[in-house]
Amino acid sequence: MITRLRSCWSAIRYLAIGAASSMVAWFALTGMLFVLLMCPFGVGIPALPIALELIRRPVNFERRRAARLLGEPIPEPYRSGNPVTDPASRRDLGWLAFHAVTGFVIGTFAIALPLGGLRQVISAIVWPSVDGGVESSLGFMVTSWPLAALSAVTGVGMIAITFLLPRVARWQASVARKLLAPAAGVVLTDRVVELAASRAAALEAHGAELRRLERDLHDGTQARIAAVVLQLGIADSIFDKDPQKARELLGKAQDTATGALAELRTVVRSIYPPLLTDRGLDGAVTALADRCPVPCTVDVLSSSRRPAAVEAAAYFVVAEMLTNITKHSGAEHARVILDGTVDTLSIEIRDDGHGGADESQGSGLAGIRKRAEAFDGTWKLTSPAGGPTVVKVELPCGS
Repeated sequence: MITRLRSCWSAIRYLAIGAASSMVAWFALTGMLFVLLMCPFGVGIPALPIALELIRRPVNFERRRAARLLGEPIPEPYRSGNPVTDPASRRDLGWLAFHAVTGFVIGTFAIALPLGGLRQVISAIVWPSVDGGVESSLGFMVTSWPLAALSAVTGVGMIAITFLLPRVARWQASVARKLLAPAAGVVLTDRVVELAASRAAALEAHGAELRRLERDLHDGTQARIAAVVLQLGIADSIFDKDPQKARELLGKAQDTATGALAELRTVVRSIYPPLLTDRGLDGAVTALADRCPVPCTVDVLSSSRRPAAVEAAAYFVVAEMLTNITKHSGAEHARVILDGTVDTLSIEIRDDGHGGADESQGSGLAGIRKRAEAFDGTWKLTSPAGGPTVVKVELPCGS
């Protein structure tokens, strides 16, 4: 019963605020009508985009109220550009018209119904002590016991109907969601844009990775192998004349070849770390944390295996963040949390440093964002001045 009473009170409050906002809707519609009437004279044309922008404020207020009541967000459908050509503006006007007509009536009814029911019951109780009877909330005078019984029955009925107000409130919020949410075509268009951006990010990340590998091979391994070939050629040409010098060159060539092999292994590990194959993502991240100069703990809340590409991206995200923490944060402790579901891998890296991390400062955060976007994932950076810094990355694991 307490839960139902709380639900009724929340519904009454929601509908009552809706009654007030319906008056704002009336003023907004009146203002829009005035602007439209001025358009043929040329005065309203420059004011029309401004008026459409202004009506978005009460509309957004109702969008947030409906989302709170329904327990799910209602995304804003607005596109960048001229609000006159934005389809969402027409939907806003449609909702304003609907709410202006129904909001005040429903809100007034929601307030009057419980109060009127209580008055009906009270009138049935106190009428004998009042000379001339008591006027009920329905307008008739309670001057006899039959009329008192009628007043009590109608009062109980009105109070009973009050318990249906949560349904009315949800209906009103559902209508707001239907009118104020993005249209299906708009959602599809946004998704296409997101996928196009994700594809571009994937191509950019792939190109950057290829350039890095080419640079590492060209500047490191290739140069060392060329030095080995040169040293072997010189040793071969002087072997008959100066065997001792040739042996020295052969030793240098061996050292150079060993270094080239080590660099080649490093490049291979940067493509896909063997630790991921041997120990999985949780073991590889734990190994990263153990090598981090800043004390770091790893909490593995979900240890199921993910696709190899996703695990590799997550590994490099953690590696890049731990490098940033070591170089820039001044932190005394860091923490890595691996979590997620069957379809999503969630990585959270936090530190207790001085904060103020900024992607535009070239600290590797842009690379993390691009890795997430390449997988159609999301990332969020929170780093206020004074800390802490928290990076959350979610990577989808579906096919």
